[in-house]
Amino acid sequence: METRGNAFKYPDNVDTDVIIPARYLNTPDAKELARHCMEDIDASFVEKVQAGDVMVAGWNFGCGSSREHAPLVIKTCGTGCVIAKSFARIFYRNAINIGLPILECERAAEEIRAGDRVSVDFDAGTITDETTGKAYQAQPFPSFIQNIIQKGGLLASLKGE
Repeated sequence: METRGNAFKYPDNVDTDVIIPARYLNTPDAKELARHCMEDIDASFVEKVQAGDVMVAGWNFGCGSSREHAPLVIKTCGTGCVIAKSFARIFYRNAINIGLPILECERAAEEIRAGDRVSVDFDAGTITDETTGKAYQAQPFPSFIQNIIQKGGLLASLKGE
């Protein structure tokens, strides 16, 4: 599985209330929620993001509440992957559960700049900044987790069994 797109860059400790502000959590419609993704930190994100684009962030991405809305809106916007120095553990689990590809790679998170063209090979864990030509190695997920992500999340993968 692969993705390719432009990078959006974010700092350390981006919490779930920044990813999807709680004031919008009055609807179960993921598309409606996704219209507000990142608006408190990057008001133009939803206007600019295209299918396959990549979020790049610092330490502790997705800290805060345990709700699955945060990775769900990122995925619903069309984001192909989130690369961070580290993820909050509940966000990490929720991302896998809803089928949002994520990778931890400190060097990539430090060196990739906003607007760089990035490609990701999830099977190999390879991240390539096509703008600079630099390649980075992240730890790929084991095949059973890759299967969950490829099928669109945990529930979707269980329905296929």
